[in-house]
Amino acid sequence: MKSIQSLLLAALLSMSSMATFAGPVNVNDADAENLADSLNGIGNKKALAIIAYRSTHGNFMTIDSLTQVKGIGTKTVEKNKELILLK
Repeated sequence: MKSIQSLLLAALLSMSSMATFAGPVNVNDADAENLADSLNGIGNKKALAIIAYRSTHGNFMTIDSLTQVKGIGTKTVEKNKELILLK
């Protein structure tokens, strides 16, 4: 009985962790909700700043160019490099 409970608990924990992972996001076409949900340290305000910046300046050509957005520094970009797509 304990092994069944352990297996069920492990299955529930793995499903809950999968549900919170949004995966890589294309910063050149994602909406604010997707940006905020997918990137660490990016809330709604910074997500809207990303959208405003790309509306004014066009698509991001490099991941590092995200540092041109007010409120986004190199540390934020570094911790999100694996989550950022530029398509």
